[in-house]
Amino acid sequence: MFVRKMTPSQSSLFGEIDDLQDLTFIERPIRRCLKTAEEIDKLTVDEDLNDIERAVYLLSSGEDVQRASVIINLSNLVRQNPAETFRRVVPKVREVLHVAGADMQLAAAGSFLTVLQDDIVLIQTHTHSILQIVLLNLDHRDTVVSNAWLETLLSAIDALPKETIRQEILSPLLSKHQLSQSVPARLASCRILGKVVGKFESSIVKKDLLPLIRSLCQDVEYEVRACMCRQLENITRGIGLDHTKVEVLPELVELAQDEASTVRLAAFDTIINLLEMFDSDDRTCVIFPLVKAFCEKCFKGDEAVLASLSFQYGRLCHGLSESFTDEQHLWFLEFYKKLCCLGLQHENGHCESQPYPLELENKYALVRRNCAYNFPAIVLFADPNHFLSELYRTFSSLCHDPEISVRRTAAGGFHEVVKLLGPNVHYIHKELITLLQDDSLEVLDALLNNLQETLELATSRGEGAGPESKQVNIPDLVPALVAAEQKAASSLHWRVHEKLLQCYSCLPRVISGDQIYFRFFQRMFSIITTNNVLPVQREAVRTLCVFLRYNRKQEQRQEIISKIKQELAQGRSYWNRLRYLDLCEITIDLFSKSYFCKHFLVPALELVSDPVANVRYKLCYILPKLRSTIKPTDKHLLQQLEFCVRKLLCREKDKDVVATLRKTVLELDKMDITEPYHKRHERELLDQKKEKEETLLLEMELLERQQSEAKLAGDKQSEKKQRESKSGLSGSKGMSGSTSGATSSSSAGKEMRRAKLARSRSLSGHPTTTKMTNPEKSLKMKDSGSCPGSGKSAMLPLNDDNLRPHHFNVSSSISSTPSSSSMPVLIRSNTSSSVDHRSNGNKDTQSRKLSVQRKSNSFGMQSGRE
Repeated sequence: MFVRKMTPSQSSLFGEIDDLQDLTFIERPIRRCLKTAEEIDKLTVDEDLNDIERAVYLLSSGEDVQRASVIINLSNLVRQNPAETFRRVVPKVREVLHVAGADMQLAAAGSFLTVLQDDIVLIQTHTHSILQIVLLNLDHRDTVVSNAWLETLLSAIDALPKETIRQEILSPLLSKHQLSQSVPARLASCRILGKVVGKFESSIVKKDLLPLIRSLCQDVEYEVRACMCRQLENITRGIGLDHTKVEVLPELVELAQDEASTVRLAAFDTIINLLEMFDSDDRTCVIFPLVKAFCEKCFKGDEAVLASLSFQYGRLCHGLSESFTDEQHLWFLEFYKKLCCLGLQHENGHCESQPYPLELENKYALVRRNCAYNFPAIVLFADPNHFLSELYRTFSSLCHDPEISVRRTAAGGFHEVVKLLGPNVHYIHKELITLLQDDSLEVLDALLNNLQETLELATSRGEGAGPESKQVNIPDLVPALVAAEQKAASSLHWRVHEKLLQCYSCLPRVISGDQIYFRFFQRMFSIITTNNVLPVQREAVRTLCVFLRYNRKQEQRQEIISKIKQELAQGRSYWNRLRYLDLCEITIDLFSKSYFCKHFLVPALELVSDPVANVRYKLCYILPKLRSTIKPTDKHLLQQLEFCVRKLLCREKDKDVVATLRKTVLELDKMDITEPYHKRHERELLDQKKEKEETLLLEMELLERQQSEAKLAGDKQSEKKQRESKSGLSGSKGMSGSTSGATSSSSAGKEMRRAKLARSRSLSGHPTTTKMTNPEKSLKMKDSGSCPGSGKSAMLPLNDDNLRPHHFNVSSSISSTPSSSSMPVLIRSNTSSSVDHRSNGNKDTQSRKLSVQRKSNSFGMQSGRE
């Protein structure tokens, strides 16, 4: 008989099966109820007992759960019956806490804090009994429990009277010899001293507390010295400026030179927080050398303290800047540059991290991140006018840092740097493009938090209506924005994509309308129709509406509207038709009523016959909004809306749509009755304002078109004059050797050419009027004038006042036309008078020349006849 040898995998499998079989022999009793009869008897309490008696009974013989319940509700017992509670319940609580666990101790600490902060029970005897329990448990062996009782005491000090603090807290604290106490007890003494010092006069603090404070500052344990050092800020503010220089400053100087890095760091933080407490002499003679030595020592080998130093560096520079000499100012600036490049090597303008151990590399990255956080403060410290020479390379290094956290921090503060640079913002255009094209979405997300403000400030030369407010073209801005959107769309972080689309609403104030039309409109349609995330789709719809609102070319607007109707309102997917109804809700807020009714209302009402119930449900939901856009005088649209409602009432079978439709009908009936007059009046005024702005955009489009035509005609006329002048010069040279008869004929030819030239000049002097007299083009202008451009949104953060300088600055170079009398004041105020005077002067002189020549020609004809 042969036995086949098992493989290791088979043996392990059989081993597991054997283990499972062994487990089947273990019988476990299954409890049919949560509590046994004995446990229920233990937890049962006599119903005839009152609250105080029940609490005493549970604390004496109850279970831990019942005792914890009594301790948690101790504050309620005190409010109901304070005398009996302190006489009978609190002593029992004190006995229970001797053997209680950590959970019950933490519950008791919270309950006693509530009792101490209650004004009703601030009686001397009651406070004494509670404080004795709190102070007794400060020395608990569990660090978590002792810290909880310490926090209770520190919080209660604010609510306790001064005399109670002196007798119950300070007297036991001062009577104890500190070195004989444990380290946790001495740490608690440091925190108590820092808290109570603000309750007493400076004389009492100097006489009673300062000896103990000095003793703790010179404690043998570095933890105690560091803790006391952090309390020196509160102590300094308590004793005043006079005693600070004599009593506190020497201790700080000594602690700043301590052998322990934790103590030096605590002293450094305290010095920064107290900079305003020191005078100019102390800052120059004491603080600056101390801080300089501290920085140099940290830079050489104390990386843990270096991280805190880099985080506080901005406050440090601004706190000492008023006392700096030029040399000291330059030293701090150069030291900051060293911190920004810590752990990096620069090759070909890019930063690469040097090979360090992982822990050290992380510390260096933290230092550079803190430097990026403080960069706006350092720009202010170094003077923004010196940014290019002093800080540009450092800022570029932070924006190209190999660590994502550093670049993310630089992107988060980019808008602050833009604000500080003002007219010199073009220095950091390349860094803006770099951060927009960063490989990490975290960096892009940090930049998006203030991207609208950043782009508006980066593309404007100052504020105001002058020529300095013209838009600045940033190279590669549009490709960078497009690439950022594609990167966000291809990732799984749809919230970043949504935020970026929301930031796109500022693009009409940043780039030209043609760039938006050719680079972003089609992308918005693609997102609406293909993206799978609903918030992203709706944000793309809103951005599309904003683009349409501020587009200033009638042909482009008509094409966009027709595409909206074709791809959304009449789209094959019901999802697209739902997005069209979302678009209608947005356009109601953005555009005027007349514009919405003309372009968007009818396609929305046609969805009443949509085969998908969700679309009809959405239509029923927004019917009141659609009704609010129809003016009472527009009977035809009111009839269409009424027909739509009747059709739904007659044919609708879906129960959800029917329920929504009934609510909608009731709301439609109450619309004109329930709305107050002042709200209706405000809405009408807002709608009139939108219509004026739409008309203004349309008139600006016409004026720009006329200006471009006039410029083209002027260029052609100048070329014609140059050709005629060249031909006149060649003709005069050829006729120099001819006879007198030829001379007379050439002079007659010159007169004819002069007359033609004068006539052409007189016609070219006012090309706008000649174009306006064309009946076909005048009809086109009337038709286009009947269709307003777009309206203003009260829902979006797009401020129209900020938008106007960019959209309407063209009018400053346009001469006055016959239609300018009916324009809004904004257009007339921006027209330049100097150009008008020049053009009017040229027209007058040319008309005089033409009239004189016509008269001379008529006289010549009469003399010929005679």
